[in-house]
Amino acid sequence: MEKFVLHQKTYDFILWLYPIINRLPKNHCLIIGKTLEELAVSLLLVLMKANKSRGTDRERFQEEASNTLDYLYIMIRLTKDIRLMSVKQYTASAEKLNEIGRMLTGWIGTAKSV
Repeated sequence: MEKFVLHQKTYDFILWLYPIINRLPKNHCLIIGKTLEELAVSLLLVLMKANKSRGTDRERFQEEASNTLDYLYIMIRLTKDIRLMSVKQYTASAEKLNEIGRMLTGWIGTAKSV
């Protein structure tokens, strides 16, 4: 059940992120907006792959999801630091990504102990 919740939290984050991406200035939307979009969607897709996989494939996809989440954190922070995202939006995104990260870490830990 936790894996489904993880997918849903990631999906909800993407829905939350899209309006922010759509409000980026055009000159930033093509690079930063596109990167944010690709990373967020990639995270969701790799979580789905991990959920459907078994054994070492699952571990590989979980590691890929963890790395993608780290890249997403970095891009969100960059977006805030160059003032394309408000501090309030950054705080909300960090809270959402932290929750996803905790869930992912728990899932990885559970998978390794089995």
